[in-house]
Amino acid sequence: MNKNIAVFASGRGSNFLAIAKEIKKGKLKCSLLFLICDNPRAGVINKAKKMGIKVILESNETRIAEHIKREKINLIILAGFMRILSKEFIRKHQNRIINIHPSLLPSFKGKWGIKYAFDYGVRVTGVTVHFVDELIDHGPIILQDTVKINTNDTIHSLEERIHRIEHRIYPKAIKLFLEGKLSLKGRKVKISN
Repeated sequence: MNKNIAVFASGRGSNFLAIAKEIKKGKLKCSLLFLICDNPRAGVINKAKKMGIKVILESNETRIAEHIKREKINLIILAGFMRILSKEFIRKHQNRIINIHPSLLPSFKGKWGIKYAFDYGVRVTGVTVHFVDELIDHGPIILQDTVKINTNDTIHSLEERIHRIEHRIYPKAIKLFLEGKLSLKGRKVKISN
């Protein structure tokens, strides 16, 4: 049975594009029904339009929830969505919202995760895909992958490598969800074969 997904994004849309391409190749068995975007100048809008994916410019959670319900969305994917969702919205869609964050959570939470890790001088950072709960960058972790910070790295070279990892592991986490291979035991995510 095909699953319906929606992506929420506010920026350039590189993760949106990576996910949409995996769907087009048939590697993700789902329908990407629409993009929710709260930023009318976001680059992701043109990417969605070029791929023929419906764009909904919206920031009102009540109207967003109506779209989610009407289109029977099974999974909400946050891909650089800069608006913090309300506790009510998260509770209503419990365990059906996932997010990607450019650090090894619980370290370096927040909008500037890559910069924080780089400035702090850690040797290893990475990427985390997690279920969204009521706290910021906090929910149960689905997948993580590491990125070594080299001595000759700049913030930009590190960011590029992190994005490459994001584009690989986000579709992988989505696939696990769609195939019913993720189960939650408290804050722990179990992945079945």
